Amino acid sequence: MNLDNSILTLILITPLIGALLLALIPDREGSSLHAVGALLVTIFTFALTLHLAFHYNYAALPGSYQFSVDIPWSLLTPRSAGIHYHLGVDGLSLWLVVLVGFLAPIGVLASWKTVKARTRLFYSLFLVQQVAMLGIFVSLDLFLYYGFWELSLVPLALLIATFGRTENRRRAAVKFFLYAFIPSAILLVAMIWLYTRTGTFDLPQLQALAAAHAISPNTSALWLCSLAFLVAFAVKVPIFPLHGWLQDAVSEAPTAVVMVLAGKLGLYSILRFSFGIFPEQMHRIAPLLIALGAIGIVYGALIALIKTDLKKLAAFATLSAVSFIVLGIFSFNVLGLDGGVLQILNESVIGAAFFVLLGLLYERYGTYDMRDYGGLATRHAWMVTFFVITALAAVGLPMLSGFNGEFLILAGAFTSAISHHVVWSAIATTGVILSAAYMLGMIQSVFYGRLGVRPDEVRGWDISFREHIELWPFIALFLFMGLHSATFLRAIDSFGTLTADKPAHFEPGSFKHIESETYGPTALVSIVPQHTQGAKR
Repeated sequence: MNLDNSILTLILITPLIGALLLALIPDREGSSLHAVGALLVTIFTFALTLHLAFHYNYAALPGSYQFSVDIPWSLLTPRSAGIHYHLGVDGLSLWLVVLVGFLAPIGVLASWKTVKARTRLFYSLFLVQQVAMLGIFVSLDLFLYYGFWELSLVPLALLIATFGRTENRRRAAVKFFLYAFIPSAILLVAMIWLYTRTGTFDLPQLQALAAAHAISPNTSALWLCSLAFLVAFAVKVPIFPLHGWLQDAVSEAPTAVVMVLAGKLGLYSILRFSFGIFPEQMHRIAPLLIALGAIGIVYGALIALIKTDLKKLAAFATLSAVSFIVLGIFSFNVLGLDGGVLQILNESVIGAAFFVLLGLLYERYGTYDMRDYGGLATRHAWMVTFFVITALAAVGLPMLSGFNGEFLILAGAFTSAISHHVVWSAIATTGVILSAAYMLGMIQSVFYGRLGVRPDEVRGWDISFREHIELWPFIALFLFMGLHSATFLRAIDSFGTLTADKPAHFEPGSFKHIESETYGPTALVSIVPQHTQGAKR
């Protein structure tokens, strides 16, 4: 059998089989068997995801899906109801699948010493959560996608409720679950309505019908359906002001969980399904989302500036970072879309590294309160080095990973034809300054100045060998993604060009729309467009 025809199925079933096997191994006090098993499973899964990157046809036509498998559900069950086991990846999902594979072994290593009890439950749920995330990124059938979408809620909520750090963990888990589940129930209703109008759950077919304006003549119902999709995804991003769950969940979640809690799933789903099935409606609502993105950038950064709890600071820093991506993708031009997708990867890697470092700090001193720290640079030379590099990547220092994505997003936002974009883009630009303020302020407070109360009481230790293995891949990626963005943009650019060129119809005088902008991947990396074509509707 050709591996290309089965690789996505192998990527899905490997962590699932691993979870089932780990669930059969009884807990033993002091045993690391579950951790070792989870590490081996995640490394093998990561190796499988690399097959996608090495065998992907980067010259394929935009809009085509690769490594596809499409099996009618009727071959598996007597009644299919139009459901297919349909998997595939394109320029949008390719690197997100690899990213999930990359972060999983690091999540296991980050939990090696911190999760000492009920390891069977922890690592089994962790692997199930990997299955759900991978399934979301490769599903091309709405019903199949929804199954993975709902599955992702269960292990995340259970991991927070069971392995959270304080007595508020159950409250945080319930809050997260309700925020995510209630809009998801509305999403299911919208999917069923789509099926009744089209007779299919297949995403490529729905995209073709949307392009031909053949889903439904009822524009009001179509508008409500698009809102149901958008709100369900916006909560998971989260987009301001739907971030009520974020602070509590981030504060309580273990490091391996918080690394994947915000950003990727919701942003991908907006790009894949909201933009794919409801392009006209998303163009109409874009001015509002650009405004919410700009507000979220500044609001998240200002709140992060006044937080003294490191986990809460990181939560609002995440809100500010994902709001940057929202601003970029709703600009609806190639620069903004390419920058937004690239920044999903950047923010995920930088955020994961930051949370791992915060976890290492908590492991040594038992607190996230910055007021208890100070003077750690004299004790932990390696730790301060990793913190500083991560902070510089987060604020967008040139040559590190955060710079290219932010620059493309701001360039796309300022050249967008959406009404009032210049004002909101100017407001959003202040987020670059504010992010430098809270990240560098955190470095100053924790590592420099006089020795703090907690370091004076507890003698911590510098980075261990296992922790070096966790952290050096992040540093390598910061540099590689900063210096060789073309590696990622080769695939991403095909999606950005297709989405920006997607036709849309508007009421007269609603707002302007850039119909076509085409930039080559090499030009995107150097931030010098090869050519621009603009048209007003």
